Amino acid sequence: MGIGISVFLLAIGAILAFAVNVTVSGIDLATVGVILMIVGAIGLVTTMAIFGRSGISGRRTVVTDSVADDRPVVSRTIEY
Repeated sequence: MGIGISVFLLAIGAILAFAVNVTVSGIDLATVGVILMIVGAIGLVTTMAIFGRSGISGRRTVVTDSVADDRPVVSRTIEY
């Protein structure tokens, strides 16, 4: 789940929980809204933990160029 979907779920959940005053038989829309907000928050935290980690830890790519037997040699190392 990406950031966009998480924010969308948070927004829809907040609208259902706080702005809608409609009574539906068998469904409490406020509870559905709170559940959507919780799922959106969990998705947002999970997305930030997975995809945001590489920027926080200082991941870098080291590219080394050299020449061997008149042919360029490129090696690439990704360090975490």
